[in-house]
Amino acid sequence: MRTVIGLEIHAQLLTDTKLFCDCSADYFGKEPNTNTCPVCLGMPGTLPVLNERAVEYGVRAALALNCEIPERSKFDRKNYFYPDLPKGYQISQFDEPLAVHGHLEVNGNVIRIRRVHLEEDAGKLIHQAGNYSSVDLNRVGVPLIEIVTEPDIQTPEEARAFMEKLRQALRYIEVCSGDMEKGSLRCDANISLSEDDELGTKTEVKNMNSFRAVEKALQFEQKRQKRALNEGEKVEQVTLGWNADKEEAKLMRSKEEAHDYRYFPEPDLVPLKIDEAWKEEIREGLPELPDEKRERWADEYGLPEYDIDVLTEDKKTATYFEETVAEYSSPKTVSNWMMSEVFRVMKLPEAELENVTPTEFAYLVKLADDGEINNNTAKEVLEEAFTSEDSPKDIVEERGLKRISDEGLIEEKIEEVITENEDAVEDYRNGNEKVLGFLIGQLMSKTKGKADPNKAREILQEKL
Repeated sequence: MRTVIGLEIHAQLLTDTKLFCDCSADYFGKEPNTNTCPVCLGMPGTLPVLNERAVEYGVRAALALNCEIPERSKFDRKNYFYPDLPKGYQISQFDEPLAVHGHLEVNGNVIRIRRVHLEEDAGKLIHQAGNYSSVDLNRVGVPLIEIVTEPDIQTPEEARAFMEKLRQALRYIEVCSGDMEKGSLRCDANISLSEDDELGTKTEVKNMNSFRAVEKALQFEQKRQKRALNEGEKVEQVTLGWNADKEEAKLMRSKEEAHDYRYFPEPDLVPLKIDEAWKEEIREGLPELPDEKRERWADEYGLPEYDIDVLTEDKKTATYFEETVAEYSSPKTVSNWMMSEVFRVMKLPEAELENVTPTEFAYLVKLADDGEINNNTAKEVLEEAFTSEDSPKDIVEERGLKRISDEGLIEEKIEEVITENEDAVEDYRNGNEKVLGFLIGQLMSKTKGKADPNKAREILQEKL
């Protein structure tokens, strides 16, 4: 039985202000209904003024998603009545969207993107105990892009992979935080099953606030539809809400069609014209995208695929790695230290990546790699540096942590060890070579582990 999935993703744009007014777009955590004005509340006599930065971010996202951007697009009113929509309509785009015909490649499969359009966000219902809901309008008017895929996704797992890759791209180009738990990235999924090439009746699943929820909700609905079809039942076109706690989808309402929204052109906004010069300027400002970076790293650094996937997941981490390698050209060594020790330390509440510059980190990695400091000590230095204001170099030098390579000083300490351990020395000279390890241990104790072990062994054997 064939599964067909299409996604509708809403991504909040990281602008300072809302789409049509100068209220802050940073609404999260504010007291309900304090981040509003007459414009975003739709008071009589108010007019929307388009946020140019939101258009720029929309174009940036569309280019990163390999979309075509028509010269002309326009805004429309999407009419529906719901408590969190104070105007009774949402300013969106319908028949002339910002961008069309894009795609993302996911695990070797090309997932087509039908459209990317700009629109304003709605408010939020807060469901209270006692079977009633409150309305918070702080989010009303926050700029969104809606990304609509073609029905090219074949499994719930592929839907999750698409969402993960999309989020990564949007974060790389810095247009969306991608925080699903805060509602900055939201996904509605349409799914249908059929036994032939014809599309089956689709249902829509909402309220999925994590990648795991997207996968689990679609797996649930896939099984439900399959069971219904196998039993000869008809699948109704409905909208379902996902309950993550119970891991089940429940009926919310019948599924709307486009005509239900009575779209018509927004009379208070002129059409958008995106000229080629501005489009190219935005394109030139795009950073290297994850796929491009992965391909280059494989060629330039020769890293294993696993290392590349882990280190390119986040743009800040990828940049930190590259800047470190520029200071110390040993990519695999730097990779090992980042994936083990840096990632470990970053879990500490006081740790910040910015606390240690790539140059300082490279200094510590090189010290350990050259044997100037042992690995355990280097790990301790790294943790302290990332959780304090002291640099690795300052910590190493102030505490004298570098290994002792001065042969004269090592010889002096060896003479002390030989004098203080006459029995062990005699045993060694009588053929018991195992005693050598004990004597080296005594030397390391005297030098607090800082003596160069290779030089120490060589000199000690000569003395014995």
